[in-house]
Amino acid sequence: MIASVSGKVTAIAPDGAVIEVGGVGILTHCTPGTLATLRIGEEARLATSLVVREESLTLYGFASDDERAVFELLQMASGVGPKLALAMLAVHTPNALRVAMASADLKALTQVPGIGQKGAQRIVLELKDRLGTPEEAVNAALNGARRAAAWRDQVHSGLVGLGYSSKDADEAVATVERRADADLAAGRQPQVAALLKAALQSLSLR
Repeated sequence: MIASVSGKVTAIAPDGAVIEVGGVGILTHCTPGTLATLRIGEEARLATSLVVREESLTLYGFASDDERAVFELLQMASGVGPKLALAMLAVHTPNALRVAMASADLKALTQVPGIGQKGAQRIVLELKDRLGTPEEAVNAALNGARRAAAWRDQVHSGLVGLGYSSKDADEAVATVERRADADLAAGRQPQVAALLKAALQSLSLR
């Protein structure tokens, strides 16, 4: 199994991206949320899941290992293939799906194109004990929020300590927010030193 790919992003399309690994461009199908974290010409790492069919090999890419795990678990429900699982993750985050399954929120599931009322009932019945509990989802979200607040405070304080105004620091933090969010989505702690350097570069270009 190809568990992940790392390399330069060479192309981005509405439904996927090409990552160059060792001189080979690898097409990975992704959700819009994952594609939003990628930039052509920049390095990226995607957790991946390889789907093998008799006539094809298809690689799906995700911003985090948790998203990949949920993608694979969703396919354990009858009638849910990789395309529908990816569509579910395009509409809902992994934690939102955990809450929807545990609370039997059929309305949330039918927001996904291709899932009707009966399909939603079947998916909840088959998966509600597999994705984890709402408490785990809430705890994960809270931990992510704490990590997000920590890097913002540290970068902001660093800029103010270097003599920049609080307003300039706020604007500079906003310029590196997408980069930090991509790290958090991938389960990585944002590197404050690198973010501070990028924020300083944004201020120098003004």
